[in-house]
Amino acid sequence: MKSVSRLSFTVPVIIAVVIALWLLADGAENQPASARPYGNSADIKTNDADFSTAHQQPPSKLVGETVELTVSGQPPASLAGTTEPGGWAKTDRFGNLVPTGDLRQLFEYYLSALGEETLSQLVARIRLALSVLEEPARGQALDTLGRYLDYKLALSDLEAAYGEAGASESAEIERRMLEIHALRRTWMDAATAEAFFADEETIDRFQLKKRSLGKDGSLSEQQREEALAEAEMALPEPVRKARKETRKFSRYEQARAAMANDPEALRAWRRQEFGDEAAEKLEGLDAEQKDWNRRWQSYAKEREALEASGLAEPEREEGLTRLREKYFSESERIRAQALDSIQ
Repeated sequence: MKSVSRLSFTVPVIIAVVIALWLLADGAENQPASARPYGNSADIKTNDADFSTAHQQPPSKLVGETVELTVSGQPPASLAGTTEPGGWAKTDRFGNLVPTGDLRQLFEYYLSALGEETLSQLVARIRLALSVLEEPARGQALDTLGRYLDYKLALSDLEAAYGEAGASESAEIERRMLEIHALRRTWMDAATAEAFFADEETIDRFQLKKRSLGKDGSLSEQQREEALAEAEMALPEPVRKARKETRKFSRYEQARAAMANDPEALRAWRRQEFGDEAAEKLEGLDAEQKDWNRRWQSYAKEREALEASGLAEPEREEGLTRLREKYFSESERIRAQALDSIQ
């Protein structure tokens, strides 16, 4: 089966890189995940009508009401060909459920299809997945599901109270973040909240610290960097590693620009920073980019002459097609055509 590309459950490296790029972003992206409008991606579904109408009935009620509900053997279209997350069926030696982030991923895997199926149907699918557990873990997992659903509704209400504008001042962002963290522990026990949200909340705290350091005019640049490096040590290892790699490639872009006229110095720098194998790949990519740039410049010059020739539209398009065939491979022509469209 294919892996779950949309939710990235089976590609932790991609998750780390995405988070790292987010952490390095400016402006609104500097806000903690919990303090942004509508929370994080896993919480967006709380705004669905199924959750909004749940004011008459807490969504946790559906966990008990779906006992007899049967669902199609065919998954929702968005989940077709994907693999259900694993690693969540953990118990201790007494048969009690051990809450993990993987269990939350299981819930969100199915809840991501909200809209394609009703909330009742998706809860029934989650019940079916949880049926592999023995008691008491099965009952505990169902109870956790109910509490998680009620938390998502409460989060939707909280976000509605804040509105779509979002927070801007550090104190407001921190207050909003702390309210969301507290909300999780209101609906779930401490162990479950920690298992479900620990990494996310650690990133939240780092974002607040980063924002605070950026606005502290009393710090020198070196002091700011040292304080940020210290705060970064609390981040999850995959995030720290991804941030390190991202910074490394950022430095590479700077080095490449500074040593543009000294290829030997740049080659030595690449080997020192990335090692021989990675340095060779980077050098190959650089060579490919230079070759592309050379061909693109020649193509663009002839394209401008063609467009200035006054040809009718059919003849002009035919001429452009021939030019792309002259300078680019079949796969590159798609890129060239896309670039032409934004000129």
